[in-house]
Amino acid sequence: MQDKMTVNVLFLCTGNSARSILSEVLLRDLGGDRFRSFSAGSRPSGTPHPDGLTELRRRGHVPSDVSSKSWDAFAGMDAPLMDIIITVCGSAAGETCPVWPHKPGQSPVSVHWGADDPAHVEPLSARQKAFSDVYKLCRARIEALIELPSRDLVNREALQLIGDIQ
Repeated sequence: MQDKMTVNVLFLCTGNSARSILSEVLLRDLGGDRFRSFSAGSRPSGTPHPDGLTELRRRGHVPSDVSSKSWDAFAGMDAPLMDIIITVCGSAAGETCPVWPHKPGQSPVSVHWGADDPAHVEPLSARQKAFSDVYKLCRARIEALIELPSRDLVNREALQLIGDIQ
């Protein structure tokens, strides 16, 4: 990866409707040409959560090209090879994070950046606050990722430390 100009990062969670979508858009918008961001889920919901899209728009992002999709979209031989896999599942609801089934010849660095799922918080006002909070958390982590020197993008420990940001 160190010789590559662009680092492919896949954000994974179960439903691929909130945290992974927020992370994908943030890295796309903040990472410049250094990164390509993707997201997927082991059991995708089928649509990005509308409150997540609202939060992204409120913060100046244009999430019009995101979709909730299965990680199968990245398992085919013609799919881009991933350099970094980041799971973003939380522990509050007893979520089980998916484990990336590597393609032959692919050995990405895998780390976990847990975040509680805002999608099922009730009532609406609490859910909107939860989306705002998870946006801030994801943004802080993405900004830390972007600041890493290229040599640390293959360093699992350096990447995992970013997951400790609260």
